[in-house]
Amino acid sequence: MATGHFKQGIAGGRLSPEQYADNFSDLHPPLDHHEALVESDRCYFCYDAPCMNACPTSIDIPLFIRQISTGNPIGSARTIFDQNILGGMCARVCPTETLCEEVCVREVAEGKPVQIGRLQRYATDAAMVENKQFYPRAAPTGKTVAVVGAGPAGLAAAHRLARHGHDVTILEARPKAGGLNEYGIAAYKSIDNFAQAEVDYIISIGGIDIQNGKALGRDYQLSDLTRNYDAVFLGMGLGGVNALRADGEDAQGVTNAVEFIAELRQASDLASLPVGRRVVVIGGGMTAIDAAVQSKLLGAEEVTICYRRGQEHMNASEFEQDLAAANGVTIRHWLQPKRVIAEGGKVSGIELEYTAMDGEKLVGTGERLTLTADQVFKAIGQSFVPAALNGSGALLALEAGRIKVDAEGRTSLPNVWAGGDCIYGGDDLTVSAVAQGRDAAESIHRALTSNGRA
Repeated sequence: MATGHFKQGIAGGRLSPEQYADNFSDLHPPLDHHEALVESDRCYFCYDAPCMNACPTSIDIPLFIRQISTGNPIGSARTIFDQNILGGMCARVCPTETLCEEVCVREVAEGKPVQIGRLQRYATDAAMVENKQFYPRAAPTGKTVAVVGAGPAGLAAAHRLARHGHDVTILEARPKAGGLNEYGIAAYKSIDNFAQAEVDYIISIGGIDIQNGKALGRDYQLSDLTRNYDAVFLGMGLGGVNALRADGEDAQGVTNAVEFIAELRQASDLASLPVGRRVVVIGGGMTAIDAAVQSKLLGAEEVTICYRRGQEHMNASEFEQDLAAANGVTIRHWLQPKRVIAEGGKVSGIELEYTAMDGEKLVGTGERLTLTADQVFKAIGQSFVPAALNGSGALLALEAGRIKVDAEGRTSLPNVWAGGDCIYGGDDLTVSAVAQGRDAAESIHRALTSNGRA
């Protein structure tokens, strides 16, 4: 990628408009009709399909691919949406290389799996372009449900509850619905405002009212919801960002990666986004990769990811790591941050310590390394902030800092369910959040109709 003359420090407008457009184009362009037919013909339509077992939402993958191969993409979309109403976004952002495609028989035998994710996108896009609605609402039950958070878990729960005839109010703190799908993933994974198109598609079922700018603990309390609604679903995700625990991390130029990604996703002009000339990203997950790659695509000259453990320990998939390398990002392992170096209050470098395993424990070796940097991104995970639960923290049981739920998503409070990243056991995947929201909605429906009628 040509970068031309570099501006010193953190600055915008490093590239030409054409370069920005090219750099942030679709990471996986959609399959055309012929390509979809050819790819679907590669599927063995396994009876005991390992791909289906690997899908957190249990989509009948052999069936939806067979429907594509027989010229029925709309029927294929129905098969997908039956299990995952956010199947369009999941087709774009799922780490299929570590889920369905990793266990594909073609992958095991030939090293080249059926492109399940791209086939899923082909089918779901076809249905959404036609605005094909598969799920008429059941007769109104008169029951009301409050959903906290319009992310993947909340949207999946709301749609399933609306299907059953319940009236749903979604309370979302941000200006837009979508959660991480709107604010938290790399721009090149979801282009053309797809996250909002999917939200519109989901709420078109009716019976779902989204209220934006409504934050739990600020604009309303959990006790208000339990008093005013028949049931409550908590799907607010994670609000906190873990600290580096390094000296000087409050220097200008040290930024949360999630905030950077959100700002980039909402930017109308990529040239207006400031990025450093030499960027260091601390972390080893998908967020670290997204921040690093997008820094490079915005015109950063050198981008380095530093991770405290080895490559085999990184949460980012092998595909994501390869994507970073292909975009010129350097990944360095066995390094942990110790001190942010600043000049005049602005970041000028970061001092790191080499690490090693001492039995089961990660320890610092005492050996130090300094990297020049004018921008440092923190991407070492997010945390749940229970304070918003408004003093009900003692009542609402937590486990390992997140909300404790049973197998159906029930919390310790009556008539309160939860799902997505805010629950203990959440794995920070869109597809898992969808499954938890969907399953909690079914549990809520059973509870609301336990006497045989709503």
